[in-house]
Amino acid sequence: MCNGAPPSGQNCKALSDLRSVFSTGGIAGGIEICITFPTEYVKTQLQLDEKAYPPNYRGIGDCVKQTVQGHGVRGLYRGLSSLLYGSIPKSAVRFGVFEYLSNHARDEAGKLNSTRGLLCGLGAGVMEAVVIVCPMETVKVKFIHDQSSANPKYRGFYHGVREIIRTQGIKGTYQGLTATVLKQGSNQAIRFYVMTSLRNWYKGDNPNKAINPVVTGTFGAVAGAASVFGNTPLDVIKTRMQGLESHKYKSTLDCALKIMRHEGVRAFYKGTVPRLGRVCLDVAIVFIIYEEVVKVLNTVWKTE
Repeated sequence: MCNGAPPSGQNCKALSDLRSVFSTGGIAGGIEICITFPTEYVKTQLQLDEKAYPPNYRGIGDCVKQTVQGHGVRGLYRGLSSLLYGSIPKSAVRFGVFEYLSNHARDEAGKLNSTRGLLCGLGAGVMEAVVIVCPMETVKVKFIHDQSSANPKYRGFYHGVREIIRTQGIKGTYQGLTATVLKQGSNQAIRFYVMTSLRNWYKGDNPNKAINPVVTGTFGAVAGAASVFGNTPLDVIKTRMQGLESHKYKSTLDCALKIMRHEGVRAFYKGTVPRLGRVCLDVAIVFIIYEEVVKVLNTVWKTE
């Protein structure tokens, strides 16, 4: 990106064409999920295994070992397609909207300050939540519920989406929209604010100073960590609102109040540690990939 979060100033010309921005964001999101999916697969297996007695796995290493022995390395990628359906367009929308907004938010010198970076990130997060994240997350939860029933009715991804819309309308794919918008909006606001601040600090008075991938990845990991500590409570609320017992809550606010009343403040930070490791890795990788893909596209996709 060229506006204070990823890439450097020399990339601005090529990235002024939003087609390249959306393409680059989608490519980065697709590569990132392919790299990190085994961690998601293992995490899911261990979470599902919590109800088994005795447990099928003795820990992360044992889960990986059993999966590879039983299904080969490809076994760690079972279910990848379902996340690719959402990850590619999500990243495309996120980076595309951020670039569009930040192109209009820079000062006369072409610099994007931290506050404007935060606002552009907020806009990108809200857009990805409404267009991509909320329907994908809601459909995912409904699939999980359906597959756990005695007689599953969805034969596949597209069939399931058609059935949900046919029986519940578009509204059926937008459960927990408020919580999702708050979560994704704050996520990207925090991440782009941190990235913009760190990049401006690193470049100092030289806006064309190059930033190598290691530094970009470090900044991305810091941005990811900041977003985890900043909005894990919203993530917990979103998960509750889209879970199998979402009918217990009248609204996002009602959900938050009931969690506070019955479980206390600590409940809002459940899953912080495992989420921290995954998010830091994700954000670092996607920012590195995005900038490197930009460099490649700039050599073959020139814009005037």
